[in-house]
Amino acid sequence: MVLHLLLLAGAVVMALPFAWMVLSSFKPLDEIFVQPPKLFPQVWQPQNYRDALEAADFLRGFLNSLYIAVIVVVVSVFTSAMAAYSFARIKFTGRGPLFMVFLATLMVPVQLTVIPLYIILGWLRWVDTHLALIVPAALFNAFGVFLLRQYVRGIPIELEEAAAIDGASRVRIFLTIVLPLLRTPMVALGIFTFLGQWNSFFYPLIFLNSDSNFTLPLIVNQFKGTYSSDWTALMAAATLAAAPLLILFVIAQRQIVEGIALSGSKT
Repeated sequence: MVLHLLLLAGAVVMALPFAWMVLSSFKPLDEIFVQPPKLFPQVWQPQNYRDALEAADFLRGFLNSLYIAVIVVVVSVFTSAMAAYSFARIKFTGRGPLFMVFLATLMVPVQLTVIPLYIILGWLRWVDTHLALIVPAALFNAFGVFLLRQYVRGIPIELEEAAAIDGASRVRIFLTIVLPLLRTPMVALGIFTFLGQWNSFFYPLIFLNSDSNFTLPLIVNQFKGTYSSDWTALMAAATLAAAPLLILFVIAQRQIVEGIALSGSKT
């Protein structure tokens, strides 16, 4: 009972900023800074959402974020599954040290790698294109490799040995036996990857210059001015940007929990 009360209190504390953002998106500007602060608006003003949609190219930012996130999810999940299977099942020289290098990259702050990455993307002429956001994120996901490797190690090796006896190649074993069994952790990884790409602000801010290429976080950032900001429109834009993620989490929360629980239990 005490644990449930503590969890409930923690949930309320975590949900309060989101509730404040949503309710503030319906307030007139003069109610944002009223003292003492009030959670619910005295005058409801849905006009803020129309103002937010008209003030910036919100639809273009939404579509840019959507297709970038979808491509990164599809490619990243598949390449992570291939790398995870290689580390878990294929014995090759340097497998252990190479996997440790993969894990070590998780400890390196992204700020340390952004300059060499920018130089490389400049050589490739990918700066101010969506390829700068898609290719690095899609082809290297150390967390995804670690997550799926833990689950692959828990798949009975006898299934693969039986298929090999029947003449199945390594590629066919991976595609027809291993990959279907990885569905649950792959769904969880796909959701985490989608959330990360959808909310990504740092890399788009560095690599994108043209308004037509801006993703949704950059569009929302345009509502914040240097000396003053339209806080009601900003709250409305932030709510619109967060709404798809909230819907996704409500729909797929069971897959997220199962994917992490099952993957983490494999040693």
